[in-house]
Amino acid sequence: MLTKRIIPCLDILNGRTVKGVNFVGLRDAGDPVELGRYYAAEGADELVFLDISATEEKRKTLAALVRHIAAEVDIPFTVGGGISSVEDVDILLKNGADKVSINSSAVRRPELISELVGKFGSQCIVVAIDAKEGKEGWKVHLVGGKVATDIDFFSWAEEVAERGAGEILFTSMDHDGTKAGFANETLAKLSERVNIPIIASGGAGTMSHFKDAFHSGKADAALAASVFHFKEMQIRDLKKYLKKEGIPMRI
Repeated sequence: MLTKRIIPCLDILNGRTVKGVNFVGLRDAGDPVELGRYYAAEGADELVFLDISATEEKRKTLAALVRHIAAEVDIPFTVGGGISSVEDVDILLKNGADKVSINSSAVRRPELISELVGKFGSQCIVVAIDAKEGKEGWKVHLVGGKVATDIDFFSWAEEVAERGAGEILFTSMDHDGTKAGFANETLAKLSERVNIPIIASGGAGTMSHFKDAFHSGKADAALAASVFHFKEMQIRDLKKYLKKEGIPMRI
């Protein structure tokens, strides 16, 4: 049986790690490279770095950060934020990223997924989907959750898988930062609709929430931010707990 993965997520704004609730109310959580080094030593399986900055020098700044991370961190890491072309991905992978995450750019031009998979392979391409539940079901949101669309979440996830993406990173905006648990019912439904790994994001607050994401939600990996950034939970302790609960873990 494949081991499940624990993935700290670092949202980066102007070179610093930040964290909010429901995508707003950001507060500083530390230096991303230092945190990445710490999490690698703590036993994290992978890391995700999402640059939520918007600057003209974005690509150069992000490439420099990726080089720095690659020199300091010895576990796989994914980088996302404003990636919209083959050239963007090429620069990040050449500077040391193991995978890239695309979101809004893929929704706006789905062919981008196919292009990136064709050039770099499925294993490098993660498609992040931010979604929120409304009267008409789960709908995709763009630009860090700021722009609502009428796009059905499950239909979009199916297209993402069909176009060859290696993984889906699903963030429930309703659960993000609430520490009330993951969107397990939706995760389980998603796992039935697509045949690629799913990373659960949004809602981690206790160790049992991770267990539920793997058991009830059928997730392949669980991602969290604030519970790790603010030392509310240690990754080594979490993985020991999950292993005792019968969930396959790399320890």
